[in-house]
Amino acid sequence: MLVKIMEEPKFYSPLKIGLLTISTAYFLFTLHALFTLSWIGEWEGLGGGSASFWILITDVSAYFGLVFRFIASLIAVVAIILCFSKKGLSESTTFKVLKWILILEALYWVPLFLSGLMGFLPVDLSGFGATGLSLSLLVTTGIPCLVSSIAIPLVLFKLSSKLKPNKPKKDAIKWGLIAGTLYVFVFFLNNTGMWIATLLLKGTEYFGAYPENMFSFALTLYGLPVLVAFTAYFMGKSISKGIDAFEKLDLRSMGTIITVLGLYFLWNYLTWIFFGGWSDWYAWFLGHNLDLWMLSLPLVGLPLLFKRNSPEN
Repeated sequence: MLVKIMEEPKFYSPLKIGLLTISTAYFLFTLHALFTLSWIGEWEGLGGGSASFWILITDVSAYFGLVFRFIASLIAVVAIILCFSKKGLSESTTFKVLKWILILEALYWVPLFLSGLMGFLPVDLSGFGATGLSLSLLVTTGIPCLVSSIAIPLVLFKLSSKLKPNKPKKDAIKWGLIAGTLYVFVFFLNNTGMWIATLLLKGTEYFGAYPENMFSFALTLYGLPVLVAFTAYFMGKSISKGIDAFEKLDLRSMGTIITVLGLYFLWNYLTWIFFGGWSDWYAWFLGHNLDLWMLSLPLVGLPLLFKRNSPEN
């Protein structure tokens, strides 16, 4: 479907504008993270030992991964801008662009393996208020990072290998659906882990001080699993049908998933703006969440909800 959009001779469409906005957000958020260098040297104040070692190697390796995502985001922005030209992008060029974006995005996730490994080890993090095997570190870093650093690169590399022009699209669609489902699952792990860590630190009294956050908590603990289940159902149903063309996908279901996921990020961002209540949850979601650009996803999800399935679309 994205190939069809990028080949469109029409100067603009809601989907093109949405893709341009999302790719720009993807680029700008990554650019900001790339030049936020306050993390440099944070390991020096931990008094040496295992904590300093692990913080050093995880910070440095993650930064190298961020460079790969920055290149991917730059390619994405340039490609979408070129789509607004009269000729658009050819199918072969579009496949090459998508393949490189997927490969670079996969390389972004790989270095997080070290962070995941750290979460399963008894690292001395007394400087952060934790010693030995930390439950907070396990659920916020260990499990999410280990799963994402292994599963996402494998799936994205597989998907990139299936993106070939003049070849059947069945396998590319299959692995694209698997990748999308996996991303939603990883977001569930990340955000659920941070809520658990927040409650371990502040207790349920946090909801008494900031009751509006109960809705964000419910969205994460109950809403995201429902979204994961629906995405997995959509994936399984589409794969079982043996869909071999992008235009045969259920665009409304795709639009629903993309819109709801984007609204989740948007809601959590807006609750902090309007209500505040700083905590470990917001420190993660706003200060360390490199996927916050996804709050712009409804700009693509909503057009898909109203786009008919047809070879032209």
